Amino acid sequence: MLSPGSLFSQEWYSSTTGKAVLSSLMTRNLLKRKPFGILDKPVLPSNITADEVKYKILLVGKSGIGKTSTIAKLSGNEIPATHSETPGIHITTTQWPGMVKQMNKIVMFHLQFWDVGDGAMKKYEHIKTTWENQADCVIFLFSFVDRGSFEEISQHITRMTKPKNNFTKLVIGTKFDQHAYSEITQRDIRDFEHTWKVPILKIRNVPDTETKNDINEISQILTTICEHLWHRDIVLAGRSVPTSDGKISAC
Repeated sequence: MLSPGSLFSQEWYSSTTGKAVLSSLMTRNLLKRKPFGILDKPVLPSNITADEVKYKILLVGKSGIGKTSTIAKLSGNEIPATHSETPGIHITTTQWPGMVKQMNKIVMFHLQFWDVGDGAMKKYEHIKTTWENQADCVIFLFSFVDRGSFEEISQHITRMTKPKNNFTKLVIGTKFDQHAYSEITQRDIRDFEHTWKVPILKIRNVPDTETKNDINEISQILTTICEHLWHRDIVLAGRSVPTSDGKISAC
């Protein structure tokens, strides 16, 4: 499992350049993300350049666990106050930067999140394989207050793990703020990560625009997603990648 900071410089985000790039993604008070459309991109300071890469990310999970809310929070859009089944397919775009250590360059990740409602998934069953084959990353979601949704993740991973599928895999647990009602233990998390070698990220799908806690939470999740996507491309290219102990190994 890829260790955080193996490929991206974590210190860069607090540097002068890092803060300048991040500010291009934020509103004036620097507490909230700007929403971006499919063709939109942030305007960087004139003295800063960044390579651009685009990725398609498919979200998979039980209905009602917070797929739409997760995308809204990660993309800077308003989180829905009530749950409703996603009609059809919704595509949401956001941007996030990273400083690649080995190349010492800034990369702007153009992330395209695909949210497919259960009804659409069943209706368009014949093209589901195409979605999966074209995905660069699949994020499996569960709710900390719904053990059944957590137990389904292993089944989803098993079903979708095929030789021809080259997507990277991540897991996000929603409703992490509802500690009193959590049905998932830390041991469950450790056992899952040990078995599947897939990290479990945690998110609170509630708005928190009065402090920078919201930004810090989003930053950690988006950086992890981007780092795993970059690692996936390195592996596919057959190049060397850092191991968990910081050493370089051939793919």
